[in-house]
Amino acid sequence: MKKIHFALVGAASLALAACGGKGDDSLGENVQENYENAADNMDAMADNTANAAEADSLRNQADALKAEGDRKEDAIDDADVNAQNGAEAAAAVNAM
Repeated sequence: MKKIHFALVGAASLALAACGGKGDDSLGENVQENYENAADNMDAMADNTANAAEADSLRNQADALKAEGDRKEDAIDDADVNAQNGAEAAAAVNAM
């Protein structure tokens, strides 16, 4: 019985190791998508304004949001954050 238990634990460990198992890709992707959505909204606002200077400013802000979202996604992935601690991870990334 102990051998079967040991074999099952070993197999589960190998499966988790093979896939990375931390879930940080999903968390990082969600953060990046939120920034991307905000940037898309700013681009839409820029398209709907008649003032060229304001449109340029909004597009620049949208580009900055996209870059920040990419940076935070990379930071989450680099930190190898455990998805179960998502709230703590989000607070740590937002503090950057």
